[in-house]
Amino acid sequence: MAKNDYVPLFETRPVKGRVLFRLFAASILVCICFIFVYRIRFFPAGGGKVERWSWIGLFLSEIWFSFYWFLTAVCRWNCVYRLPYKDRLSQRYEKELPGVDIFVCTADPVLEPPIMVTNTVLSVMAYDYPPEKLSIYLSDDGGSDLTFYAMLEAAIFSKKWLPFCKKFKVEPRSPEAYFKTAFEPDNDPVMLKESLSVKKLYEEMKMRIETTTKLNRIPDDIRKQHKGFREWDFVSSKRDHQTILQILIDGRDPKAVDVEGNPLPTLVYLAREKRPHYHHNFKAGAMNALIRVSSRISNGPIILNVDCDMYSNNSEAIRNSLCFFMDEEKGDEIAYVQYPQNFDNDTKNEIYGSFRVIQKLDILGLDAYGGPCYIGTGCFHRREALCGKKYDRHCKVDWKRPNYIKVEESAIAQEETCKVLGSCTFEQNTPWGKEMGLKYGFPVEDIVTGLSIQCRGWKSVYLMPEREGFLGVAPTTLLQTLVQHKRWSEGHLQIFLSRHCSLLYGHKKIPLKLQLAYCPFNCWAANSLPTLYYVAVPCLCLLKGISLFPQASNPWVVPFAYVAFAHRAYSLGEFLWFGGTFKGWCNDQRMWMFKRTTSYLFAFFEVILKLIGCSKAAFVITAKTADDDVSERYEQELIEFGATSPSPMFDILATLAMLNLFSIVVAIRKVFVMDAEYYKVSDIFGLQIFLCLLLVIINWPVYEALFFRKDNGRMPSSVTYKSIFLALLACTLAMC
Repeated sequence: MAKNDYVPLFETRPVKGRVLFRLFAASILVCICFIFVYRIRFFPAGGGKVERWSWIGLFLSEIWFSFYWFLTAVCRWNCVYRLPYKDRLSQRYEKELPGVDIFVCTADPVLEPPIMVTNTVLSVMAYDYPPEKLSIYLSDDGGSDLTFYAMLEAAIFSKKWLPFCKKFKVEPRSPEAYFKTAFEPDNDPVMLKESLSVKKLYEEMKMRIETTTKLNRIPDDIRKQHKGFREWDFVSSKRDHQTILQILIDGRDPKAVDVEGNPLPTLVYLAREKRPHYHHNFKAGAMNALIRVSSRISNGPIILNVDCDMYSNNSEAIRNSLCFFMDEEKGDEIAYVQYPQNFDNDTKNEIYGSFRVIQKLDILGLDAYGGPCYIGTGCFHRREALCGKKYDRHCKVDWKRPNYIKVEESAIAQEETCKVLGSCTFEQNTPWGKEMGLKYGFPVEDIVTGLSIQCRGWKSVYLMPEREGFLGVAPTTLLQTLVQHKRWSEGHLQIFLSRHCSLLYGHKKIPLKLQLAYCPFNCWAANSLPTLYYVAVPCLCLLKGISLFPQASNPWVVPFAYVAFAHRAYSLGEFLWFGGTFKGWCNDQRMWMFKRTTSYLFAFFEVILKLIGCSKAAFVITAKTADDDVSERYEQELIEFGATSPSPMFDILATLAMLNLFSIVVAIRKVFVMDAEYYKVSDIFGLQIFLCLLLVIINWPVYEALFFRKDNGRMPSSVTYKSIFLALLACTLAMC
């Protein structure tokens, strides 16, 4: 195409409201400076030791909060969003569309049920894309014959499901999600008849898979139907077995067609080798094994990876992403296209918080500076960038040339030759996990891998289409949420304190703004101590009669009040603007405090222990299923504390809640009962009393779980007694 005739395949537009945000940020900065002046100017040099140290600790906390606010402001300073033009892509490249390899990762058939994995696989098999150019690879790190059986069922059902999806253009293309939300098309008898027929087939398949899963064994008559089951005759356990690789659908086979005679995508099952004495590197190791195996079978230049619970919600996602890779001017510099991580089981008011503002604003800022971080799922990769190649602006991809490999081996021969690529010894003394593939050694291997790709000169893109690209399963209990965030924040802080810190590793390799934009995420865990201090110390000082803030009648109260109220009001406006609710925002603020005082705190000390060699890396899988009564409470938006699952995190939450409750009761008693000078006390301690009262309101669901709820989601009795004792002890010591 001549340069003068160039028409881009995508457009980049600035986000509206940047001027308003910059003016607001400038006003916050001015008030922060006034707060610092107040802290220094009115330092209680003549006060007691407790008062001085309390003041210093609060000042240090405010310095950290200000620094963290600055980092988030950098993220939001210059946000952009992308618009792909897939119609232009079809006009130019419909016959030359590249092969796409899709990786689906699962690790535990109990926490990640096979029927859920089946739905995810079927959803990506049904993309609006030439099926002969699609190859789907399932990595089963659980090494389960139950999951393998589910894939066999998926291969059979796909022969009916794929033509149904393409004939009637249904969305979404996960059978479970579609039949749960679809209305019966009364005005289209043909579609109604086929829909009922396909739904019946799906329900039968679902029943067979779930029955087998409950039995926890494959019946003998089913085992005889496929040679792959013989592999499990040699499996000792899920942590000790040989490589199991089975090509369930060979896309090259003329007989691999659906009920209408159209070709089917290739479908491959892989359980890489596991041995007790070899570290398997969790999800990163599984992804690297898939990269190697797929390179011998299909070698698609584009790779999509999704978690097993993240089904495809948009059949156009591949075409939308290719608009960026195949753009004639800017496409060659793009390494990956990242979609947001959304969930289909979120309640209306998002009881456990959300990433709503982060995904719809903060990450758009990273995109403006060179690209978003890679978040581990819902991401389209350029294979050569993922495999360690450096960006070369002189190297141009000619998409008009055939970009697939022609393999003459039979499927059985390929299965045998590719097994060595999934062995646990293959990576020894190789660049895999270091310069090639996903990096090892971090709980959030995706973040450090994305940063490494950007440091090799590549750029990335954040795509947020009107119809969400992928939908997953959000945690349905508080403990699941806190544990998940502990793992994320732990991994981020581990990166920040390593040589892969964006400020060090990215120095002179990526823009300074992008280096800084990574830091708010890397420093999640570091927020724990300042937040814990601000939640606990002011209320204890209130009991002791120590004032830590300006009097309500003093002009110096203005910057404190402005930063507190204006910042939260702006946050509420953002949340509502991006489709949230007021109650959802309140829940988000509550979870913000819960995570900082528990998940981030535990993550912070876990990283410190790892640095001094007292702890080892572990990977915790979040359960994707819940009991019926837990699901019912989740839908009713009742926080699940779990009477049978006490956790140290709950001890902290309950103790802090009781501490603030006791403090506010004592403070109110002082003001209204004991002290004749009501206005004087409320003037001196007004901000501290307000802070304690606000924390009591935020913790109201905790009080309900401690004292009022009778269901199984209430707080365990042991936590109730422990928190009351610890809070009373702290209050007694503070008043001495």
